[in-house]
Amino acid sequence: MVIAVVVVAGLVAVTVAWFVVQYNRLATLANAVDASWGDIDTQLQQRHDLVPNLVAITKAYAAHERAVLDAVVDARNVARGAVRPRAAAVADDALETTLLRVFALSEAYPELKANQSFVDLQRRLVGAEDAIAGTRQRYNAAVQDLNTTRELFPINLVARMTPRFAAREYFTVTNGA
Repeated sequence: MVIAVVVVAGLVAVTVAWFVVQYNRLATLANAVDASWGDIDTQLQQRHDLVPNLVAITKAYAAHERAVLDAVVDARNVARGAVRPRAAAVADDALETTLLRVFALSEAYPELKANQSFVDLQRRLVGAEDAIAGTRQRYNAAVQDLNTTRELFPINLVARMTPRFAAREYFTVTNGA
């Protein structure tokens, strides 16, 4: 009788210990995804902060290109409001498309293309794009680690118990940029 109690207590202790280890593993992976998303959000915010300066400089040289400039401002506002990865990716693609239209304007306005502030902003936006691409790769790797781990048996039993460990969305670009 005592042996049976010890065996059952041992099994319960091993099961609880296993559960705690797996929960902590999933929590670590979920925190990595959240931290990576924070990095992406920071990079996107930095790029969004450059857009008003770009629009102001462009207005000085191409004021009659109002539709293009308004499209950039609208795309920036939508992108700033996106909070989920898929929505942020779509909004980011739209913003990038409108920014390309502004850069195309510089070809039609040589004075704008020669403006050092415009060139600096263009360079900073390209740098922001590179930083976003790097953080997007780290985020997607963290999402893949979490999503793969949460699907493994028997860890999936622990993952199903906590909504925090739900599958996460990848941050993907759709325009091939």
